[in-house]
Amino acid sequence: MSRIGKKPIKILEGVEVKIDGQKIVVKGPKGELSREIRPEIKLEQKQGEIIVLLQAETKKSNAFWGLTRSLVSNMVEGVVHGYEKKLEVQGLGYKANLQGEDLILQVGFSHSVEFSSVPGVKFSVEKNIITVSGIDKEKVGQTAAKIRKIRPPEPYKGKGIRYEGEIVRKKVGKKAATAE
Repeated sequence: MSRIGKKPIKILEGVEVKIDGQKIVVKGPKGELSREIRPEIKLEQKQGEIIVLLQAETKKSNAFWGLTRSLVSNMVEGVVHGYEKKLEVQGLGYKANLQGEDLILQVGFSHSVEFSSVPGVKFSVEKNIITVSGIDKEKVGQTAAKIRKIRPPEPYKGKGIRYEGEIVRKKVGKKAATAE
């Protein structure tokens, strides 16, 4: 039994939810999100809440029960508040700029790297901090991970792109390792 799946999802003020068979559409002040739900799961809307139910109890359906509840909850939260991830660019000469909707990164390669904008995700750059924001939690997280993957922080000097607040454990260099 999923503890997360049992919890009902409160529909926040200003949110409109439409359930049509296995498809759910959530509209809010920031936009609209839709998702197809697996056939093992059933959604019901009662008294300002969404309840996630199981069609049949199998090992697989139990696994998708909590997942579906979390995904629908993130949709409701996203159309009201939105999500954002912040990335830090660290390193001498490392820069990030916006060119229209696209992100241009100069992170130690011989050429600058262009990261095209993803529909539903916006970028903003302030000094060395890139903010990735949008209403879909999955897209925001995936886009931030792809940006970080361009130049992950290296363990010797800590240069690269990292999440804000991420701690990179630094390794001792060659000189200090042979001195012991």
